[in-house]
Amino acid sequence: MPVTLPASLDLSIVVPLYNEAESLPELMDWIARVCSENAYWYEVVFVDDGSTDESWQVIESLSKSFPEQVRALHFQRNYGKSAALNEGFKATRGRVVITMDADLQDSPDEIPELYRMIAQDGYDLVSGWKKVRHDNAVTKNLPSKLYNWVNRKVSGIQLHDMNCGLKSYRSKVIKSIEVYGEMHRFIPVLAKSAGFRKIGEKVVVHQARKYGVSKFGWERFINGFLDLLSVQFMGRFGKKPMHFFGFWGTIMFLVGLVAILWLIVLKFMGDLDNGLTNKPGFYISLTAMVLGSQFFLAGFVAELVSRNASDRNHYLVDERIG
Repeated sequence: MPVTLPASLDLSIVVPLYNEAESLPELMDWIARVCSENAYWYEVVFVDDGSTDESWQVIESLSKSFPEQVRALHFQRNYGKSAALNEGFKATRGRVVITMDADLQDSPDEIPELYRMIAQDGYDLVSGWKKVRHDNAVTKNLPSKLYNWVNRKVSGIQLHDMNCGLKSYRSKVIKSIEVYGEMHRFIPVLAKSAGFRKIGEKVVVHQARKYGVSKFGWERFINGFLDLLSVQFMGRFGKKPMHFFGFWGTIMFLVGLVAILWLIVLKFMGDLDNGLTNKPGFYISLTAMVLGSQFFLAGFVAELVSRNASDRNHYLVDERIG
C-alpha cells in the first residue's frame, strides 16, 4: 500500500536541470538515502528546462521508482535557471526548501545541516559556500572571487558564494519572491529586499563534475554584474520608480532652468558681449532641462507600467508529474 504524504512536508528539494540524464539516477538515489537516514517527509521537484537529451524519460522512470517523492515539470523549451527555480518554488509543499544542481557537484550529504539551520537555528535563508572548488582557477575561480566581492560591496550581504546552487530556505521566503531573467544569482538580495534579514552561510563540499559539461560561459560574469545593478535598483525603486526618475529629472530641470535664467539676467545687465545663444552654457542648460523633462516623463511611464503589469513569468509547462 502506498504511503500518503502529509500536505505540508518537512522538506522540498528543487533540482533545476538541463541535459543531465546521466547524473539523475545517482543523484536521486543519493538524496533518497540521506532523507531516509534522517526520517524526513520529503519530495524532490525536478524542473527539466527543455532538455534535448533523455532527461525527461529518466525522470519519468524515477517517478515510478519513487512515486510518492518525485514530482517534476518539463518546459517546452529552454528558459533558463531562473525560470526553472521560479516554477519549482511554486510547486513546493515543504516547510524547508533546498535547491541543488543536478550535475552531482552539490552533495546531498549537506542536506541535514542545511535543513537544521532553517528548522532549528531560525535562519530565513542559508547559502552554501564552495570554499574549496574543483574548477579551473583562471576561468572560474578568480572571476568568481571578484564577482562575489563586488556583490558583497554592492548588496551589503556578506556571503562568499552568492551564486552557489546549494541553498536552503524557509518556505515563506521562496513563496514571497519572484525569480525572473537571470536573477537566480541574486536570490539572497531578493530575499533581503522582501524583508528576510536572517541570512546565513555554510561551507559545503564541492565535487568535481562527473558527467557532462558546464552549461554556463564566461559571459555570466558580465551579465551577473548588470543583473546585480538591476536587482538593487528594483529592490529600492521597483514599486516607486518615480522616486528615482522624478527626483533626478527635477534636479536636472531646475539646474538647467536656473542657469538659463542667470544667463538671461546677465544679458539684460549687459554683461554678455555676444548673443545669448552664442554661449556654450546656454546649450548645456537647455540640454539639462530637456533631459530632466525626459527623466520625469520616464518616471510617469514606469509608474504606469509597474502599477498595471501582469505576471512577468509565462512559461509553458507541457508535462507534469505529481
